[in-house]
Amino acid sequence: MIQVRVWDWPTRLFHWTLAGLIIALVITGNVGGNAMVWHFRCGYGVLSLLIFRIIWGFCGGHWSLWRHLAFTPALVWQYLRPSAPRTNFLGHNPLGSLSILAMLALLGLQVSTGLFSDDEIANSGPLARFVAESTVSLATRWHKGYGKTLVLLLVAIHLLAILWYLVKKKENLTRAMLTGNKTAEAPAPSSNDGPVNWLLAVLCLLISGGLVF
Repeated sequence: MIQVRVWDWPTRLFHWTLAGLIIALVITGNVGGNAMVWHFRCGYGVLSLLIFRIIWGFCGGHWSLWRHLAFTPALVWQYLRPSAPRTNFLGHNPLGSLSILAMLALLGLQVSTGLFSDDEIANSGPLARFVAESTVSLATRWHKGYGKTLVLLLVAIHLLAILWYLVKKKENLTRAMLTGNKTAEAPAPSSNDGPVNWLLAVLCLLISGGLVF
């Protein structure tokens, strides 16, 4: 059995920072009032991270690249078939790849609608003044209702999947995202995870934060 560096430091920091910001967004959104200042800041943080992850998918570690996400229809169908031979995926398996894309897309939609939302009390998104009232109303209804519910639902499914892998398949996905390493039965490509890789990640994050600013 061989230890392979699958998740580089930037990918892991992205994952855990995004998780923390989502928790903070739910809390501050429910508290309201003065906490909305931090709700907006956390929202800008999530948007910066989403842009970073898009860029990182083209220049990051081997297993973080978009081209290594196994989400083609054929792979998904093969993975779901009970009679199909089991294949070990060092990176995300086909369902995991789809869930990652769904989560990133939904978070992107949720943050985007937040930019156009208005609670008609004291808080409005920075772009709300540039669109029609009907658009603001639609964005607000999605952001506070369906969008929030779907995000929480996907997070719950994500956590249940991690628990299922731990109990049924004896595979600790959380530990892999903490250490960056996975065990492989044969040699496999490792993700670059050194100072040059980290400096590139900082540059990508600065570009993402600058765009949001």
